[in-house]
Amino acid sequence: MTITVDDLRAAARDGSIDTVVVAFTDGFGRLLGKRFDAGFFLETVDDGTHACDYLLTVDMEMEPIPGYAFASWEQGYGDVHLVPDLATLRRAAWTDHTAIVLCDLVDDDRHVAVAEAPRTVLRRQVERLAEHGLVARAASELEFFLFDDTYRDAHAKGYAGLQPAGWYIEDYHLLSTARVEPFVRAARCALGDSGIDVENSKGEWGRGQHELNIRHRDVLEMADRHTLLKHAMKELADSMGLSITFMAKPTTEEAGSSSHLHLSLWDDAGGNVFAPPESDRFRWFLGGWMAHVDDFMVCYAPTINSYKRYVDASWAPTRIAWSNDNRTAGFRVVGSGPARRIENRIPGADCNPYLAYAATIASGLAGIEQQIEPPEPFHGDVYQAIELPRVPATLADALSSFSSSASAREAFGDAVVDHYTHFHRVEVEAHRTAVTDWERTRYFERI
Repeated sequence: MTITVDDLRAAARDGSIDTVVVAFTDGFGRLLGKRFDAGFFLETVDDGTHACDYLLTVDMEMEPIPGYAFASWEQGYGDVHLVPDLATLRRAAWTDHTAIVLCDLVDDDRHVAVAEAPRTVLRRQVERLAEHGLVARAASELEFFLFDDTYRDAHAKGYAGLQPAGWYIEDYHLLSTARVEPFVRAARCALGDSGIDVENSKGEWGRGQHELNIRHRDVLEMADRHTLLKHAMKELADSMGLSITFMAKPTTEEAGSSSHLHLSLWDDAGGNVFAPPESDRFRWFLGGWMAHVDDFMVCYAPTINSYKRYVDASWAPTRIAWSNDNRTAGFRVVGSGPARRIENRIPGADCNPYLAYAATIASGLAGIEQQIEPPEPFHGDVYQAIELPRVPATLADALSSFSSSASAREAFGDAVVDHYTHFHRVEVEAHRTAVTDWERTRYFERI
């Protein structure tokens, strides 16, 4: 559950909490930070703590990458200030005697938020939305694959030949999902006890694939909860001798894992501006969201692997269209009355939620400000509509659009766009020069 500093002080006295995790996310969406003695955290709660600024310039292997303006060897890799957002302080019920708090990153020299930090990027878009008298409420639907192998064993196997926790497609199956209920129930309960309200879980369309949904919240809090859900479920799986992955496409044979983003806008009077009768702002927000998919695709599909998911007739959208309650469309309008919302089905489970939601708001605001009308709703099978524009085919294609996008630069600022252009370019180049198992299997003997 979420707790106050006074709650933490009482828990530290009675010994029910002895550790506080102080965390923030990097560009990949991973939680980084420190574990504090609860008593020391309470003594220094107003001061926060510090971490090396290189953490926003590393690759997946934690290697510091040259070429960033934000931090470098030449600049000496100094510190950034981690300022706890005490509204996020909560019990980490997936582990023992622990609380966790999320932080904003602040530049100590200039006393301003670090623009390149993912949480700051989203905060800036939330502030822009507020200038229009609007707030965004959102919910992420996260899919994942569960395996009977431990993470250590999976690593030793090169992440190949793993044993999925199911052996047939189990979409909505209650018998098959009952077999993994010890883990999934533990996740539901731990998240609920950590103040992250769970709606439900279900089997998905892959062997060992599942989905867990948490309740909608204001968009920044939703991004926080999305991040905590992924981290908590990985820690929980590890403690139970299992492994899960949020890769967008972990195997060629199975369906990919998505992170469908549901979003609606609410005005100062507490009304959903997407609710019928259809408003201009609903149309324009949808129009902008659709028009700027290419500009912000790296925020929805941030890895090389992300683009393997976009296969026709695979439940992942491959073309840009919108429809009412049609799962072949990239944008699906669902719900009725005050629950009406837009679902973007393009993002994969590997997205960084802060950047994905920031891209959403930036695109939609461009639609409102420029009064961009969406196309007519599509009826039928979008996969067969070859006349419609496709989503970008590769990370390199998406990166080209993002780095040259005037809309992205206007919304995020040049420093942020340049930072994440370099971030993704490093990933593209690493993949370009890597020798893969696919190549060895195909060419080792027969070429």
